[in-house]
Amino acid sequence: MKTTPSASDQDLFHIPLPFYDIPVSAGQSRFPSPAQDYEIAEIDLNKQLITNPPATFLTRVTGDSMTGVGIYPGSILVVNRALKPRSSSIVVVLLDGELMVKRLYKHAGVVKLLSENPTYAPITLTEGQELMIWGVVTYVITATT
Repeated sequence: MKTTPSASDQDLFHIPLPFYDIPVSAGQSRFPSPAQDYEIAEIDLNKQLITNPPATFLTRVTGDSMTGVGIYPGSILVVNRALKPRSSSIVVVLLDGELMVKRLYKHAGVVKLLSENPTYAPITLTEGQELMIWGVVTYVITATT
């Protein structure tokens, strides 16, 4: 398993990309595009997606238990280990030796790991189970094609 990017990998991670600072409607505005009024700038996705590089890692998703929040098989998660997980945070955890991404639920001493797909039942932690939270998911990168 490769854990530290090589110098050539690091160069690939710092490629400035064109950024069109244009509001893109996810609905239907019925107005003509104002694209010609905006300038093209450059954006570094590392700076945009990673606020704490030493505490951040990326991982790829397998399985479909989180599709209800846009996390699909093959999605890449940006995970920040420095953030304090709260109830309702989407977290990467190690539970009984298995890595998984779930929504964390904590209330009145009860801890559950919730899927965002009705096919999967909640996991209620019981005494003796070992849960380690690896980090809080801050971004999801998903291909659309």
